[in-house]
Amino acid sequence: MSETSYPPVSQHLSDVETAREEGRRKMDWALQHMPILNALREEFADEQPLAGETIAMAMHVEAKTANLVELLAEGGAEVAITGCNPLSTHDDVSAALDTHESITSYAVRGVDDEEYYDAMHACIAHEPTITVDDGMDMVKLVHEEYPDLIDSIVGGAEETTTGVDRLRAMDADGELHYPVFAVNDTPMKQLFDNVHGTGESSLATIAMTTNLSWAGKNVVVGGYGQCGKGVAKKASGQNANVIVCEVDPRKALEAHMEGYEVLPMREAAKKGDVFITTTGNRDVITREHFAEMQDGVLLANAGHFDVEVNLDDLDDLAVDRYEVRDGVEGYEMKDGRVLNVIAEGRLVNLAAPIALGHPVEVMDQSFGVQAVVVRELAANGEEYEAGVHDVPDELDREVADIKLAAEGVEYDDLSDEQREYMDSWEHGT
Repeated sequence: MSETSYPPVSQHLSDVETAREEGRRKMDWALQHMPILNALREEFADEQPLAGETIAMAMHVEAKTANLVELLAEGGAEVAITGCNPLSTHDDVSAALDTHESITSYAVRGVDDEEYYDAMHACIAHEPTITVDDGMDMVKLVHEEYPDLIDSIVGGAEETTTGVDRLRAMDADGELHYPVFAVNDTPMKQLFDNVHGTGESSLATIAMTTNLSWAGKNVVVGGYGQCGKGVAKKASGQNANVIVCEVDPRKALEAHMEGYEVLPMREAAKKGDVFITTTGNRDVITREHFAEMQDGVLLANAGHFDVEVNLDDLDDLAVDRYEVRDGVEGYEMKDGRVLNVIAEGRLVNLAAPIALGHPVEVMDQSFGVQAVVVRELAANGEEYEAGVHDVPDELDREVADIKLAAEGVEYDDLSDEQREYMDSWEHGT
C-alpha cells in the first residue's frame, strides 16, 4: 500500500489496544446476526474473487460496516476506508479494522472538514481499482483531483439515495467516467434498508436521545420516499399522529391515501412536535418555518447530509445556543421559545452520541448486495460503460436466496408451463 501523510486511526487514539478489543467485540456480536455476510465470507475466502483489487471506501465506520470491509479483505482485496460523516465513526471499530493486514482505516470520529477530506485523500492515495461510497464524496474527489486514476478504476458502488441522485446528475452532465452501481435503488435495499432500517433506527435514536415517547405527538415527516415511508409507518405504529410534507403530487397523494395528513411545511410547522427530514435535498426546513414552530419542538434529519434543516437560518434567529441534553442543542428565540436540534442536524441514526445505525439484520442485506456488486466489478467490470448502472437482478436475487436459506424459509418455483406462459405473447383468451 502507498504511504500517505494522513495517519491511520491507531495514531489518533490514546489507548489503542482497549479500543481494538471493544471494536472487535462489537463486530463479533453483529456478525452473529449477519447470515448473508457469513455465507459470502466463506465463499470469498475460498475463491478469492477480489485478489489483486484495491478498494477505497467512504462509509459509516461502525460494527456492521466493518464486517463488510473484512469480508472484502478476506476475498483478497487491499482495503483503505474512511468515514462518510464526521460523527458516524466508532473509533473502537475503526481501530479493530486497522489491525487486519489488508485493511487501513483512516476513520476518526469528530474530525473537522479539513481532516475529513485529508482522510479521503489518504484512501485515494492507495490507488484504488474499485470505490465504495455512502454519499458519493469519494467518486467526486477522484474525478476532480485524481483524473489520472480513472482509467485504472473498474467501477464503484453507491449505497445512499443522496449519493445516487448526485451520481445521476453527474452522469447527465457527462462527468461520470467510470461505471457505478446504484445499490440504493435495488429491491433488496429499497424494500428493507430504507423502510425498516431508516424508520426503526431514526425513531429509536431520537427516543433514546430525548427519553420522550412518540405516543400522541405530531410527527412531521419531510419527504415521502422510501425512507420517509418507513419513518411515517413506524411513527404511526407507535401511536404518533403523522403529517407528511411533499413536493411530488403522486407521493403526496400516496401519503394521503395511506391515511396521513398532508400539509405544506409552512402549515405543518405550526402543528409539529417532532420534525424528521428524509429528502436528500437542502432547505427542507428554513427561517419561515422556524418562526412558526412551537416551544420545545425536536428537529432531526435522517437524510445523508446536514443540509435539510437550515441551521444557519436557525442560528441567525437564535439569541442563545446551549446543550440541553447529550446530543441535543437548544436554540433560544427572542420570544423565549427553544427549538431543539438533535445530532447537529446530521444523519440522526448514526450521528447522535448513542446512535447505532440501522438494525444488524437489515444491514446484512444491504451489505450483501454491496459485496456481490464488488465481486461483479472485479470479474466483469470491463463490460460496463461509464455511468450509473442498476444492480443486475440476479445478484439481488442471490442475496435474497441466501437470507431465506439462512432463515429456513422455502418458496415456490414456476413450472416449465408457467414460465413458458409468462414469457410468451401468443397466449390469449
